[in-house]
Amino acid sequence: MKVWAVANQKGGVAKTTTVITLAGHLAAKGLRCLLLDLDPHGSLTSYFKQDPDSLEKSAYNLFQMHQLYSNNQIKELILHSEVEGIDFIPASISMATLDRQLGSQEGKGLVIKKTVDLLADEYDYVLIDCPPVLGVLMVNALAACTHVLVPVQTEFLALKGLERMHNTLNMIVKARQHGVSFTIIPVMFDRRTRASIDSLRALREKYGTELWSGVIPVDTGFRMASQKGLPLSTCSRSSRGSKAYAELLDSLINPNRQPDLKLVTNE
Repeated sequence: MKVWAVANQKGGVAKTTTVITLAGHLAAKGLRCLLLDLDPHGSLTSYFKQDPDSLEKSAYNLFQMHQLYSNNQIKELILHSEVEGIDFIPASISMATLDRQLGSQEGKGLVIKKTVDLLADEYDYVLIDCPPVLGVLMVNALAACTHVLVPVQTEFLALKGLERMHNTLNMIVKARQHGVSFTIIPVMFDRRTRASIDSLRALREKYGTELWSGVIPVDTGFRMASQKGLPLSTCSRSSRGSKAYAELLDSLINPNRQPDLKLVTNE
């Protein structure tokens, strides 16, 4: 089982869109996907027409029972989407209190890793939608994942957030005592604007060896898909955005064909 964390310490950079669209393409290949919403705002949860403010069971429960939980207890938290092959564990607003609640509790950073380890035989892929702040939830996601995807909006303000995320990845590497691979993904690219073109150029100059060679374009189809609560690949497989994510997925599944992945080490 592969575990991908989609993370950036800046909001509004298409993390949820990336998780759901990639999952749609994976499911279309007959692969079983579990999506894990670790953002207290619950964008992924809301995408699938669930209310993170009223759910009785969510990823929050994992942190309440992390010393005692079992495979069956975890399964009670899993919801099924309308797309065959895509399940998800929703978020709830109560997750915003976890940093204060858990304090210095031993093992608090490995709750999600233990969770996905118990589900290894159930799914081919786990995709984690991370919050935009560094705290116990993001630390859990980065400790559990086998690869990090970092969507970055092609505008200059987003580059600062990328610097913070890069520093965070190196910090996690030191804690894990081994490397973690990651891919930076330019998103919301609009070739009609100078700002997008200049930002993409700046990304390539600074992060060339870590940057996916393609781009995710602006596509109104993403909004349409979210209204339906379905991945764009399900609604409009031939759309520009869907095709771009299909190319991204191909580069992730077949890394030998994609030279833009770099292994971060703790050297």
